[in-house]
Amino acid sequence: MALFSLQNQQLALTVSSRGGTILQLLALTAGGDVPLLRPAELSDDTDALRSGCFPLVPFGNRVNGNRFSFQGRTYTLAANTDWDQHYLHGDGWLNQWLCLEQAPDALLLEYVHTQGGYRYRARQRFTLTGATLAVTLSVTNLGEDTLPFGLGWHPYFPLTEHTRLQAGAAGYWGEGEQWLAGEHRDGLPADSDFNAPRVLPRRWVNNGFSGWDGQARIEWPERRHGLTLGTEPACPVYFVFVSDPAFDPGYDFEFFCFEPMSHAANGHNLPDLGGLTALAPQETLTQTLSLVSQAGV
Repeated sequence: MALFSLQNQQLALTVSSRGGTILQLLALTAGGDVPLLRPAELSDDTDALRSGCFPLVPFGNRVNGNRFSFQGRTYTLAANTDWDQHYLHGDGWLNQWLCLEQAPDALLLEYVHTQGGYRYRARQRFTLTGATLAVTLSVTNLGEDTLPFGLGWHPYFPLTEHTRLQAGAAGYWGEGEQWLAGEHRDGLPADSDFNAPRVLPRRWVNNGFSGWDGQARIEWPERRHGLTLGTEPACPVYFVFVSDPAFDPGYDFEFFCFEPMSHAANGHNLPDLGGLTALAPQETLTQTLSLVSQAGV
């Protein structure tokens, strides 16, 4: 396991080979360092669930029943944690990544998965340019079958009393049993309509949102700082997660998750694959996430 540090005049980034995770992203300002992601312990023992951000590959979220059919074949997936019955968020966040290249402001990591139905090579390139962190995530199908793939990220952002989120959406998926995506609904709950900047609700939220244009903004007025988040190609779906002390003892509404995804949860069982991309052997899917630090909010 290893930690990698990147820095320029405006940003400082720490990445871990464990899970290919971001442990720290700081805006370097005259008034002091501002965390743009939830600060994590800078240790090679820090796992993805305690990190600032981890990758979703070969797809995000869950597949209902760990089972799907594609091109006349049925595939089953095995649970990959001891606390969830589903194959959750793929494999990259649970395994070691290898460093292929490193420079003061750039880093390339690789993870190769050779077991099970999904066999693939994933790469993450981290680049600092001015006030922007760009993370380019790719996946190449190394298997013998064409399969649906998707990409995304699971960032944890600081949550203050007045934190505001703006991210357009037209509808959302309710939450079913075992944290599965439920029925899709048009319109949005009043306290989760982020088409205009809105303070995050202080209650359990675990929903996917549809009709997104791939652009979002987060503001921390107390810190006079914010960031813009962009995806290329534009991700059509985002998830918002706010925990609850009853579920997570010790949680004090100090972070929330805003998760860009190239596809809907359980897209494997939706008629149009929910935005998943069918990759033939050796084909590659690529997605880029950009976080831009903005002072003076």
